Amino acid sequence: MSKHGAVEQQLSLYPPPEDFVRRAHVQGMNAYRELYARAEKQPEEFWGEVAERELFWFEKWRHVFEWDPPFAKWFTGGKINASYNCLDRHLATRRRNKIAIIWEGEPGDQRMISYFELHRLVCRFANVLKSRGWKTGDRAIIYMPMVPELAVAMLACARLGITHSVVFGGFSAEALKARVQDLEAGLVITADGGWRRGREIRLKATVDEALAECPTVRDVIVYRRTGGQVSMQEGRDFWWHELDEGASEVCPAVPLDAEHPLYVLYTSGTTGKPKGILHTTGGYLTQCAATMKWVFDLREEDTYWCTADIGWVTGHSYIVYGPLAAGATSVVYEGAPDFPQYDRFWRIVEKYGVSIFYTSPTAIRALLRQGDKWPEMHDLSTLRLLGSVGEPINPAAWEWYHRVIGKGRCPIVDTWWQTETGAIMISPMPGATPLKPGSASFPLPGVIADVVDMNGDPVGPDKEGFLVIKRPWPAMLRTIWRDPERYKSQYWNRVPGVYFTGDAARRDSNGYFTVLGRVDDVMNVSGHRLSTMEIESALVRHPSVAEAAVVGRPDEVTGQAVCAFITLKKGNWDHKKLSDELRQWVAHEIGAFARPAEIRFAEALPKTRSGKIMRRLLREIVTTRAVTGDVTTLEDMAVIGRLAEQRGEEE
Repeated sequence: MSKHGAVEQQLSLYPPPEDFVRRAHVQGMNAYRELYARAEKQPEEFWGEVAERELFWFEKWRHVFEWDPPFAKWFTGGKINASYNCLDRHLATRRRNKIAIIWEGEPGDQRMISYFELHRLVCRFANVLKSRGWKTGDRAIIYMPMVPELAVAMLACARLGITHSVVFGGFSAEALKARVQDLEAGLVITADGGWRRGREIRLKATVDEALAECPTVRDVIVYRRTGGQVSMQEGRDFWWHELDEGASEVCPAVPLDAEHPLYVLYTSGTTGKPKGILHTTGGYLTQCAATMKWVFDLREEDTYWCTADIGWVTGHSYIVYGPLAAGATSVVYEGAPDFPQYDRFWRIVEKYGVSIFYTSPTAIRALLRQGDKWPEMHDLSTLRLLGSVGEPINPAAWEWYHRVIGKGRCPIVDTWWQTETGAIMISPMPGATPLKPGSASFPLPGVIADVVDMNGDPVGPDKEGFLVIKRPWPAMLRTIWRDPERYKSQYWNRVPGVYFTGDAARRDSNGYFTVLGRVDDVMNVSGHRLSTMEIESALVRHPSVAEAAVVGRPDEVTGQAVCAFITLKKGNWDHKKLSDELRQWVAHEIGAFARPAEIRFAEALPKTRSGKIMRRLLREIVTTRAVTGDVTTLEDMAVIGRLAEQRGEEE
């Protein structure tokens, strides 16, 4: 075990507060263990009960689960509709006039939309789609800003059985074109634009550029958000508000097979060709609804806010389908977390009385970098639960989040899952799990996880290995759109018989899982296997460091050398002196073999639009000083140019 592993073992555990436990859906570790054991021993009976309890079915299934490795079917023969479960079934309850969506635009405009009103909007737009001839089995691309109509479009498609693919509103025309072409979509739903850091992001112009080579598209429906000037192609382009004017507010939901394709969500592959991850309806919705209770301990009176963009899987599962199926009141925000000031998140928490706050480690680190004064300007006393999603959260950021935002009283659910898994897989249950900073803790009920070597053999406690899932789960991807062979080779053939997550992990002697990042983020330095996450965690514990990204650079002597990219907290730093200090710091925290050979200081790191650091691009910079791979998900191209021109501080 590395020295850092020993440090991890000494981290304090944070037991759940007693008053939280008393009201929790799952109370204490014994309750978690009982639930987990039942799901492990009787998975079909367990998931059948969850599906029946959490969702409405037009017809019950014949079989809970069918498995033709590696292809799964859940709730076969069952008839269900995701839109009905998110809307209609609430209307006969006290949730009818409950607020479903609290929306705030970046300029400060806001809307409060009840379940009754959201149902009305969805039915109207579903009838718009029907009037244009769109029906079950058709495919739509949704390319919109973070406005309520994005959720309306998704739910209207789901209502009719139109398989949708949401493309994040920051993607380029090339990225959009690739997704339209791969899905062979006939319909595009978009907007004139959206607001980001005070400027208009012109979406319709991007759509026009993309569709020049997309002959399958027959209709483009445009929602007016900014009022910016757009060109409209006669016969193809239609204004949402004009089509909506005469639409009926009555539109029955179509009963669909449980395995009907709900959506395809594209992730960027290392080959440059995006992968279309296919999720179906019944199993996906079952696990999303269940995890809203298990992970977020959702109560009827909560105001819940997931800060993700709906264009990513977190937004699908934990802004739209999960919260609405569970009857939650959910905050949706259009803009950037630091606009017009660094307190925008905390201003929104205070303004709407947010009680559950779910964000990314990237956002946490960026706000940490600005200091405590911004959150301290606001009353955050309504918060009772914090969450983290998107990548591993290092212990230093976890501690700040717990101390400054949660005031030491809010459990933090550090969640691990993927676009492919559909729902949260490893996470604390906040009323049960003692929290360990930096660890996602334990698998949720029905998730059989392990850390193994390439032969599939468990590596044992406190050793790095590959994180795998050993049994199918309801929300799992069914295939890669139009590429089942890639689905098999990428996820099921790497370690035969189990789902290969692509992440490295370690499990301690108490069973806590710590995810260390992608397996291609593991270096071999002089025979030592080093996780980039391990070195990054050590670096960000230094008081000068805000963010760190570590990659391996080819080295004739050691095989690979450690290259660290650093962004610093505000201050006047002597880079040469600080480089030496940081090398010694890493040597002290982990061992001399982990000392970075090169340190580069940067104003910003290359990130996807969902906030993940793109280490693949950093590896290209340190090996070839050029970037040739897929950059469609990169938020700011200028960052790459600056880093490529820069020379680092070397030993």
